Amino acid sequence: MGSNPILGGVPTSTNLCRAIRMGTPRWYALRTRSRHEKRVSAQVDSRGIEVFLPLIGRRNRWKDRTVKVELPLFPGYCFAHFAWNDRLQVLTAPGVVEVLGVGGQGVPVAETEIENVRRLVTSTLRVDPYPFLEPGRAVEVRRGPLKGLRGFLVRKAAKARLVIAVSLIRQGASVEIDADDVVPV
Repeated sequence: MGSNPILGGVPTSTNLCRAIRMGTPRWYALRTRSRHEKRVSAQVDSRGIEVFLPLIGRRNRWKDRTVKVELPLFPGYCFAHFAWNDRLQVLTAPGVVEVLGVGGQGVPVAETEIENVRRLVTSTLRVDPYPFLEPGRAVEVRRGPLKGLRGFLVRKAAKARLVIAVSLIRQGASVEIDADDVVPV
């Protein structure tokens, strides 16, 4: 049924496009077991699949000492770059719960969203998780270390915050920014 009757067993253009799409590596969001993000990242990476686990540094104080720890920016999630055909290598890694998607089909995360988060966590600015994305004004940073980055501007008290979104997991990250450094998009 999926082949052209005139050409015999040759796939139709629709099936060919789907086969190419399924064989093209894309970024997917992985939901992990609670507090297993680093383990999942290491396991998937050891299988030869590119992984991105955005981490933020924080200082935690325990009784008599202060320790700098790296925590996941998006608790319960990490990102992997793979072709959909290779999903079993990812799904069988210890700690992986699922590849986020609809109806058993993974939904890719936009390359620009991954790149925005990557730039944000590698900047020298303090980045905070922003767990719920409210509708806000879309802006672009026009100067500074995040020049060209697009996100949403949210105001808290007298300070402006730029929120970078990963729409598939409905989470984001925020960074304090001077309101004069952004322009509406």
